[in-house]
Amino acid sequence: MTEPALISRWIHELTWDVVEARLKKDDVVLVPIGATEQHGHHAPIMLDTAWAITSSVAAAEIADCLIAPPMHYGWSYGHMGFPGTIGLRAETLTAVAVEIGQCLVRHGFGRVIYVNGNRMANLAPLEIAAVELHLETGAFAAVVDCGLVAKEEIAALMDGPPGTLGHAGESETAMVLAHYPHLVRMENAPPNRQEEGSRPKLRELHITLDPRQEGNSWYVPRSPEAFREQTIGRLGVVGDARRATAEKGVAMVQAIGRGIADGIADARSRPVTIQRPPIRG
Repeated sequence: MTEPALISRWIHELTWDVVEARLKKDDVVLVPIGATEQHGHHAPIMLDTAWAITSSVAAAEIADCLIAPPMHYGWSYGHMGFPGTIGLRAETLTAVAVEIGQCLVRHGFGRVIYVNGNRMANLAPLEIAAVELHLETGAFAAVVDCGLVAKEEIAALMDGPPGTLGHAGESETAMVLAHYPHLVRMENAPPNRQEEGSRPKLRELHITLDPRQEGNSWYVPRSPEAFREQTIGRLGVVGDARRATAEKGVAMVQAIGRGIADGIADARSRPVTIQRPPIRG
């Protein structure tokens, strides 16, 4: 019997024998995890999962690895003031990510990389999942964030000033314009409401997506109702979506893909000793 052809990078688009044959050659798998949450009147609710999907595909093509089915739910409590948002509790997200990883490790994937498309919001739950999976199985487990793995490259592609590279803003809109143009309604993109060069005295995030805006910071949670009230003039958007272009979106996803692929190369060089987890029913 001839070796089955690898017709897709996606595990769920292959037959089981193709996955089995692939595991004899390589044990790296990407697990894209996004979110289902509002992105203004112009961009689709699935935008964060789109980050994880497009970036995983770009990385898999460069690094020659497989991708697990995408997960459309993340930690989205801050956007629950907007209809259509569906989120998981942080501990639920961690538990689901661990169980996905356990299944993959049991089949022979020794290097599991969670690709986070819900930029920064999913980080803590997924980092905990990676730790748990590694400690239980010995597998290499890691999290790569689509907003943080190529910060400098993405910022260099932007036209807006510091502080305008935010939720459903220039970068996020550019990505969906490039890869999901049929889901974007640019006529509904609001104007930017942040004055150029303005910075809050208390920056309420420990890290940002924009290296031009780093500085001292706190983390201050806001209720979904408060977030909606604060952004209602921008229709749930932070940043300047009207500066987005498809060309920027293509370049951003390729930069992220290269960043993930570089990490995969390092992951493959690390020895692992696997303890297969039990089947849980």
